[in-house]
Amino acid sequence: MSQSLPAFWAVIPAAGIGARMAADRPKQYLELGGRTILEHSLDCFLDHPCLKGVVVSLAADDPYWPHLQSARDARIQRAAGGRERADSVLNALLLLHEQGAADDDWVLVHDAARPNLARTDLDKLLAELADDPVGGLLAVPARDTLKRADARGRVSATVDRSTIWQAFTPQMFRLGALHRALADSLVADAAITDEASAIEWAGQAPRLIEGRSDNIKVTRPEDLEWLRQRWALRR
Repeated sequence: MSQSLPAFWAVIPAAGIGARMAADRPKQYLELGGRTILEHSLDCFLDHPCLKGVVVSLAADDPYWPHLQSARDARIQRAAGGRERADSVLNALLLLHEQGAADDDWVLVHDAARPNLARTDLDKLLAELADDPVGGLLAVPARDTLKRADARGRVSATVDRSTIWQAFTPQMFRLGALHRALADSLVADAAITDEASAIEWAGQAPRLIEGRSDNIKVTRPEDLEWLRQRWALRR
């Protein structure tokens, strides 16, 4: 990128258990390329010169994190994980506030199980949103034909995909705005599935930044196998 990129904090909510993986441990601690998925998800941020620090939100009884090399990295702080993703992110933002982070600081929230983030995508997000009044997120336009189902599991309509995007992470917003949006939406018991939906609930319109489609989130066993095969080809 030719322009200077803004400094930022990174937040990684990592308190989930990933039940759909049917594994013996939370999916972020499964092995990929000789290290855990979580360590790979952290790498792209830790290697970035504009990083101010990272907060990882973890379950109180997490037995895996202390054994990772990342746990000894002075740039990474640990916050309490919550019942839902929004709770975990809010706890991380509260920690940043307590330690003097400013309301107008940029915060990038990234999935713990999204280990294939490209540096080019991260730089593109930072560059495109550096002066944006709201913030935004990496996303990809829908490619496949989309169907709406009825209660019987039959197609009720074909959805116009021209305006449909699949939301990825990182999602990039100002610390103060995201903090208020998450706190207020949780009090209102609103349906918040990602940071962008909290900002939307607060009446703002996040910007969509098109990224790579291989920035996938490991949700099912076949996702992890796909990444293992793809990474093996790099060697």
